[in-house]
Amino acid sequence: MSLPSRDLLAKHIEKAIELGKGRRFKQSVDFIIVLRDVDLKTQQLKIREAVHLPKGRGRESRVCVVVDPDLAETAIEAGAYKVILSSELRDINKKQAKKIASECDWVLIKPDLMGIAGRVLGPALGPRGKIPIPLPSGGAIKPVIERYKNIVLVKIKDQPVIMTTIGTEDMKPEDLAENALAVLSAIEGKLPARMANIGRIIFKTTMGVPVELSL
Repeated sequence: MSLPSRDLLAKHIEKAIELGKGRRFKQSVDFIIVLRDVDLKTQQLKIREAVHLPKGRGRESRVCVVVDPDLAETAIEAGAYKVILSSELRDINKKQAKKIASECDWVLIKPDLMGIAGRVLGPALGPRGKIPIPLPSGGAIKPVIERYKNIVLVKIKDQPVIMTTIGTEDMKPEDLAENALAVLSAIEGKLPARMANIGRIIFKTTMGVPVELSL
């Protein structure tokens, strides 16, 4: 079994958007993958993938960075949602850490600050399913920040279901389909029987009704 075509995905996404119209806010387009014939207890199914959406998320992720002062301006120019300086890190209390964890979708950290950031921010990030991400050592941080703005976390918890956003309802169905294919490709490669382990594919807007693609 091969991946569904972009056109087929776009057709079902367009239907989901049409059925979900009429809300007073810009809805996300959710992508739900229901797995079959899998054993969630195996190490192979401990899936936690950061997937870059090639056509963007419709609304950018809030990327926060922990860096030394010499990189702060570059991070701001790259559009970081919040910049936490290394000198500020030790003074962050539990309440402030929880606020950071709730505000930030991704927390990127200079490698030599990972130890203290893990101790200070880790207890707040962990329960929210977020983990500190090390910035490339010695590399340019601007492209990394820009990339994470359009990355979604795709993971399996305690049920054979994966759910993530692939964009917003004002995006073109074809672009949303490209994003869906990126997610499918990332997941398929992690499954023992590849596409044969995917039982159902569903699209819906935030407040809309599910539209299922028959496999």
